[in-house]
Amino acid sequence: MTDIIKLLPDSVANQIAAGEVIQRPASAVKELMENALDAGATDIQLIIKDAGKSLIQVTDNGSGMNETDARMSFERHATSKILKAEDLFEITTMGFRGEAMASIAAIAQVELKTRLHDAETGTLITVEGSKVINQEPCACQPGTSVIVKNLFFNIPARRNFLKSNASETRHIVEEFQRISIARPDTKFSLFHDGIEVFRLYQGNLKQRIMGIYGNNYNERLVPVEEETTIIKLGGFVLKPEFARKTRGEQYFFVNNRFIKNGYLHHAVTDAFEDLLPHGSFPSYFLMIDIDPAKIDINIHPTKTEIKFEDERSVYAIIRASVKRALGKFSVTPSLDFEQENAFNIPVSMYQTLPKSPEIRVDPSFNPFKEKSSGFQQQGSTSGWEKLYEAARNRDEQLSTIPLIHELPVNDTIVVYGQYEKKYILALNKGTLILIDQQAAHERILYEYNQEMLEKSPVISQQELFPQTLQFAHDDFVVLAEISEDIRKLGFDLREFGKNTFVLNAVPSGIPSGNEREFLERILESYKNSNTTIKSNHRENLLRSISFNLSVKSGVELDPRELNKLANDLFNCSQPNFTPSGKPTFVAFPVFEIEKKFQQRNG
Repeated sequence: MTDIIKLLPDSVANQIAAGEVIQRPASAVKELMENALDAGATDIQLIIKDAGKSLIQVTDNGSGMNETDARMSFERHATSKILKAEDLFEITTMGFRGEAMASIAAIAQVELKTRLHDAETGTLITVEGSKVINQEPCACQPGTSVIVKNLFFNIPARRNFLKSNASETRHIVEEFQRISIARPDTKFSLFHDGIEVFRLYQGNLKQRIMGIYGNNYNERLVPVEEETTIIKLGGFVLKPEFARKTRGEQYFFVNNRFIKNGYLHHAVTDAFEDLLPHGSFPSYFLMIDIDPAKIDINIHPTKTEIKFEDERSVYAIIRASVKRALGKFSVTPSLDFEQENAFNIPVSMYQTLPKSPEIRVDPSFNPFKEKSSGFQQQGSTSGWEKLYEAARNRDEQLSTIPLIHELPVNDTIVVYGQYEKKYILALNKGTLILIDQQAAHERILYEYNQEMLEKSPVISQQELFPQTLQFAHDDFVVLAEISEDIRKLGFDLREFGKNTFVLNAVPSGIPSGNEREFLERILESYKNSNTTIKSNHRENLLRSISFNLSVKSGVELDPRELNKLANDLFNCSQPNFTPSGKPTFVAFPVFEIEKKFQQRNG
C-alpha cells in the first residue's frame, strides 16, 4: 500500500497561507503599510489602481533592507521581529508572523525595491507566484517600495469573489484610515487611479481625525483622558447629537494597533446611556496603552482581535472615563442646586421698577362647557378658524411638510382632527380610521418620488447662496454613486473638488439651514439599509429619502394638511403599508365598535 500523506509543495502551502492572510486587496494594503511602520517610516505613500486589483504600491522612507534581507523577506516564517517563543507574549511591532510578503508573492506579481540609508545602491527583486524571476542591484531612494500587480492572477476563483471596485476601494480606505489614525506622528498619502484621496501631515490625534473626516469634527469631539496602573486611555468620543445609524466611526487602538472588541464597545455604549436615540450608535476614537505582556494578540490571522489579561478592569476604566468626559464637558444634563435663577436679572432691567401683579378674570368662562379632549375636533371654533385665516396670508409657508402634487379629493373620507400630534382621525363609509401621519406621508413621498425618477426631475427651490459641503471620503464615494438619482429628486448636488460637493438647490419643503442634516440622514439611512443587491440601490435611495423627508410624529398639522395627507394616502397605489412594510392606518368598522358596548351574557 502506497503512502497517502505527503508534504504540500511550497507553492500550494503559500497559497493556503495567503487565503488566511490576504482575503482581498485591502488585506495586502494592511500588511504592507504595517511593515512600513515597523521599518520606522515617517512618510508612507499608498497608490492603488482599479481598487487594488491591478496595482497596489506602498512606498516608505523606513530603514530599508540589504540584499540578503530583501531576499529572505519572501520566505515563509521569516521575520526580524521575534527571535524566541517568549517574544510572542511581548509583541510591540505591527507584523510578526513572517507570512505577509510570502503570502502576497504567492498570489500576485511583486516587485520589491529597497535600499539602506547608508548604501549607495539598492536591491530589486521580482517575484511571481512564489517564484523569484529576477534579482539585481538598482538605483532607488532610501527605504522600501513594494509594487503588487494583478492580485489573485493565479487564483481566478478568488478573484471572481471580489466585490465591485467601489466596495473594494471602501475596504482599502477603511484600512488606510485605521492605520493613519493610530499613527498621527507619521505622514500618509493615498492616491487612487491618479487622484489624490488623502494627504495627511504629521500632528496630533485631533488634527489627524479632522484631516480624514473634515474640519467640522473640531466641534464634535469630546476628549477622553485617564491614566491608571492597568492602562493609559486617551482619545475622543463624539457628542451624542452626532451619533450615527451605522457602526462607522468606532475605533479602538491597543498599543497603536486597531482592534475589534464587542465587550469594550459595550463599555462605551453603556457610558452613553440615556443620551442616544433608539437605533443610534456612538462614535469614538480611543487609544489604549497597556503592557504588551498583559495582552495576547496572536489569536487571529488578521491580528484585529486580542485577549486581555484583566478584561473586566479595562471595561470599568473605559466606561467610567467616557462617562466622566461627557459630564465634564457638559454633554450630559445637569442640575445646579447652588444657583438661584430668580436673581438672574438682565442688565437692561436693573433700573426698571417691578410691576405689581395683575389678576385677570374671564367672566364668560363656563367650566361645564365642552372640554378639550386628547384630539382636536374639526367642528370646534377658535383654533381652526384662526388657522384658516392665517393660511390665506401665508400660502407659501403653510405646510410643515413638502406639498405633494394635487390629487382629486375623495369625498368619502371625512377628517375629524389630529390625535396626540401623531394620528389623523377620519371616517370612511362607516369605518373609523386612525392614520399614522408619519407612515402615511412616507408612503405618499415614496410613490411621488418613484414617479419623479421615472419621468422628469422634481421642482427644486434654489439656494440663495450655494453651499459647499465637505464629507468624509467614504461618504463622498457613496454620495457620488447615487448623485444622479438624488438630482432627479430635487437635490442639485455637484462634485466640487476633493471630497466636496456644492449644493445649488433642494426639494421644496426642506427648511433653510437643514440641508446638510437632511443629506446626512439620507446617507445614513441608505448605508444602514439591508439592501445589498447592486441593482436595488435606487429602491434603497427612495426609501431613505421618503423616510427622512416625511413629517414626523409630534408635529401639529392644520386642517388643510390633515385633509391633504389623508386624501393623498388613499390615492396611492398601495396605501396600506409604508415601503418598509409598516401599516399606515388601522380601521375600526362600526359593528366592531358596537360589540365593545354590548352587554356580555352570563
